[in-house]
Amino acid sequence: MNNSFGELFRITTFGESHGAALGVVIDGVPAGLEIDTDFIASEMARRRPGQSDVSTARNEADAPEILSGVFEGKSTGTPLTLLIRNSNQHSSDYSNIMNLYRPGHADYTFDKKYGIRDYRGGGRSSGRETCARVAAGAVAKLLLRQFGISVRACTIQIGSVKAEKRDWSIVETNPVRCADASAAEAMHEEIRSAASRSDSVGGMIHCEILGVPAGLGEPVFDKFDALLAHAMLSIGGVKGFELGRGFGVAEQYGSTNNDGMTPEGFLSNHAGGILGGISNGNVIDFRIAVKPTPSIFLPQQTVDRDGNQVEAKIRGRHDPCLVPRIVPVAEAMAALVTADLFLRSRINRMDQL
Repeated sequence: MNNSFGELFRITTFGESHGAALGVVIDGVPAGLEIDTDFIASEMARRRPGQSDVSTARNEADAPEILSGVFEGKSTGTPLTLLIRNSNQHSSDYSNIMNLYRPGHADYTFDKKYGIRDYRGGGRSSGRETCARVAAGAVAKLLLRQFGISVRACTIQIGSVKAEKRDWSIVETNPVRCADASAAEAMHEEIRSAASRSDSVGGMIHCEILGVPAGLGEPVFDKFDALLAHAMLSIGGVKGFELGRGFGVAEQYGSTNNDGMTPEGFLSNHAGGILGGISNGNVIDFRIAVKPTPSIFLPQQTVDRDGNQVEAKIRGRHDPCLVPRIVPVAEAMAALVTADLFLRSRINRMDQL
């Protein structure tokens, strides 16, 4: 199992949903970076469970503990380790599904790959694994901030409800993290409606990386957009990624899709800020599609480990929609990719060494 991501700014995550703790080791943090623990805690709070009536009722503080790599408030250049302890596990909620495979989950595939699985909330396949990513992403954001680079994301669709506006100032003022006030209310109701039927609903997230200079990306296999796609699709529940115009390019002509250039910059951003796998100085703009939460309380047909047809009745505490809590996870992964490529760009040319 590969639990590491990145080259120069490299993270390794560990822990399970119902284990004692989860955490991350970050290699490559330059020495002397001020580690703002309040900022890291605020990023963790955005992802933590139990934050609204459209998230799981599991109540975890998600307070990160710094175990190594920081002295007198600054990074030392050695591995920086963050630990997030679990304190509100209800493992007994999963006793009834220990020998069957939940539809839409990784139970079957983990069992086939390893011959053993942690049925208590899914173990490493649980969405709780992402708390370690958000902790690491917060450190990456602190690094990028020093160079004027920032990341932001918002919910743009829940079910059939779509946002038409982008007022980034209101994203953290509503429980669905939407940048359109009127759409946010409708999205909130869409999630509550699905939950009232013991069901769940999916959606879409829009993410932007601002202030990225031209020249970041490592062709041919570590293109900026390729690594973003890798990062986003590594998040549990994410099933689609598109950059710039995305799948819309299929119905365009070159004359309408190309981004014209002037001495002042690009006339449009259909490419999403990346050309040839390298940032072009425009805003990096992408979207991800998130599936409905597979843990629903409706009876579902499945099989047990012996291949017998059975009915699954899932218990526990689950988000009726994954989208609002994936927003900070998407930001974190985008920050990790950008931080890694930023550091890698420093060794591409003699005049930058």
